[in-house]
Amino acid sequence: MTDSSTIKSAPTDLTPYWSVMKKIAGGIAMLLLTFIGLTAVTFIIGRIMPNDPVVAIVGDRASKEVYEAMYIQLGLDKPIWQQYLIFLGNVLQGDFGRSVMTTRPVLEDIKRFFPATLELATIATLVGIIIGVPAGVLAAVRQGKLIDHIVRILGLLGHSIPVFWLGMVALLIFYAKLDWVAGPGRIDFFYDGVVDSVTGVILIDSALAGEWDVFQNAVSHVILPASMLAIYSLAYIARMTRSFMLDQLNQEYVLTARVKGLNEGAVIWHHAFRNVLVQLITIIGLTYASLLEGSVLTETVFAWPGIGQYITNSLFNADMNAVIGGTLVVGISFVGINMLSDMLYRIVDPRSK
Repeated sequence: MTDSSTIKSAPTDLTPYWSVMKKIAGGIAMLLLTFIGLTAVTFIIGRIMPNDPVVAIVGDRASKEVYEAMYIQLGLDKPIWQQYLIFLGNVLQGDFGRSVMTTRPVLEDIKRFFPATLELATIATLVGIIIGVPAGVLAAVRQGKLIDHIVRILGLLGHSIPVFWLGMVALLIFYAKLDWVAGPGRIDFFYDGVVDSVTGVILIDSALAGEWDVFQNAVSHVILPASMLAIYSLAYIARMTRSFMLDQLNQEYVLTARVKGLNEGAVIWHHAFRNVLVQLITIIGLTYASLLEGSVLTETVFAWPGIGQYITNSLFNADMNAVIGGTLVVGISFVGINMLSDMLYRIVDPRSK
């Protein structure tokens, strides 16, 4: 009978756990460094801009005593590094300051305006994926044929036509002349305030509340501005999908699959398309992020109350708290989308782990 005291427990291999912990710690450290760098750059740019935040608050006719009192109250008399630390501490507590333009806390304004931009960008990106990906695949499969030329021309036009011109033409034709859709704005004044804001996205809030008249009106308003952004996303996604697929269709494994007699649909979608998913996820993530930060012209043309228009108007009014807060939120969203894309393509392609 074996003495239990002589039995030694097998050593536990902690290598996989340490590897996972290192990756998590590295991701958290990178996120923190990115956040600190983003806040620092945003804050410094806001401080060195020629706009005077004190004048924006007290006016250009205020006395010297009033000006200096506000200057000290805003902490502008302190060294810039100390101003940044105070700003960083406030941001970590969710305090971006108060907007001069709206007189509300900046965070409250962001909660009000950012969902409108999110709504436009999400719809535009979904349209780009649903139409752009199959169009790009079809163009690659039919390289040199009519459909390929059409996709390439549309992709070129999508990047070349100025969005403000296209938006005004669309308003003139589909709103002013044909009356197929609603005009500028996010919703008719009659429906404003009918639905309580839960998510900030009118389409979702009105559907949750069962207010289908409001939902229909919101859809009518969102069609044109979302279509303008969708043209850009569709053109870019289709062009990049075509390029990725052409590269894969020329690989030897595709030729081998065809020689083995596999169905052409299986060769294209099961083999070639699976190998472009990683690149495609990255492109879609970048497209989505660029729409969130670059929809200013579309929001201006269609009087869409989004974060882009909010930052632009705040900049013209020297409302630096709003400019810094809005820019920071957009930057954080950009970083977050890139991190999500990274997670998705690690799931799609385990070899990248």
